[in-house]
Amino acid sequence: MNPVEFATLPCGQGHSVGLATLNSEKTLNALTLPMIRALDAQLIAWEQDPSIVCVVLCGAGDKAFCAGGDVRALRAALVEDPRPAPHPVAQTFFSEEYTLDYRIHCYRKPLIVWGGGIVMGGGLGLMAGASHRVLTGASRIAMPEITIGLYPDVGGSWFLSRMPARIGLYLALTGAPLNAADALLLNLGDHILAPGAFEAMLDRLCDWHWPADPREHATSVSQLLGSMEDHTALDSPVKRHFDTIRRLMNQGSLTDVVHAIECAAFDDPWLARAREGILHGCPTTAALSWEIERRTAHQSLADVLRMELTLSVNICARTDFIEGVRALLVDKDRQPKWSRGWGELDHAWIDSHFDSPWPEGAHPLAGLGI
Repeated sequence: MNPVEFATLPCGQGHSVGLATLNSEKTLNALTLPMIRALDAQLIAWEQDPSIVCVVLCGAGDKAFCAGGDVRALRAALVEDPRPAPHPVAQTFFSEEYTLDYRIHCYRKPLIVWGGGIVMGGGLGLMAGASHRVLTGASRIAMPEITIGLYPDVGGSWFLSRMPARIGLYLALTGAPLNAADALLLNLGDHILAPGAFEAMLDRLCDWHWPADPREHATSVSQLLGSMEDHTALDSPVKRHFDTIRRLMNQGSLTDVVHAIECAAFDDPWLARAREGILHGCPTTAALSWEIERRTAHQSLADVLRMELTLSVNICARTDFIEGVRALLVDKDRQPKWSRGWGELDHAWIDSHFDSPWPEGAHPLAGLGI
């Protein structure tokens, strides 16, 4: 079975639409290294092919676009062969994943991501940078890395920090889920279509009269998707609780924010679930997310991804990620034993995660964006 299925759909005038399908329905299309490599290579080829007018990326099945990276396989490799940073398996996976994410952000052709169903972690990394991000009423989006001792990577350090009222940081600290209406509000999506409209969208793309000038293709895709919008009203928890989130995040320090959330009495299930996310999540992840927002305020996307690779390989050389994945996905006891509690998070501990494990000039993503 191919990790990603590729097809070209003819649409007249010598043009075609490239279709890429993440092909692991049983794992909710969890992102693996073979998937990353296959998709990256095909995106390069399609970008250079003048007959391809746009690309569509989706996931197999109806349940998920992509539920995130295959962290169970990564954890298994780390447990089998413990090493100091940079572990070669972690370095290879994350560096190639982040290179793919960067390519999507900079892609020179319209790239439609069909974000139906579950879109989490690495799946959001694929979707966030696409030129046309399509959601449905069934879309469920989250960056729940605090539950496994990681942090919102795949460019999350860049796009979460650009959300209003520190909502991105709130999402990082709590792992709170978003729906399609939330995603539009927070610039994680562009269009909402009916859940069953995927085939109709492909048909419309193939029947579309594509302008002769490729510079007009992105506008054409926006017009097409706009004409298919599903106008069913969706409640946005983020919009409904905007003032509450802003107040909670305006406490001054991480300790104060956690205390404010812990002491709050929430009747709303969405807020209550978010509260449990931070109180049971990894304290080091929360402190890293807080520090990431401070450090990335004026960084480029390429610089942020370089920082994320440093963080990710350092985290893989410590215990919280291994323990978090064990508790949530392997033993499933949901009782992680984090390496440090809330009262043990000093600056030296957090800063050490940002120390490059590579010699000067040898960072694997040194050429990104150059």
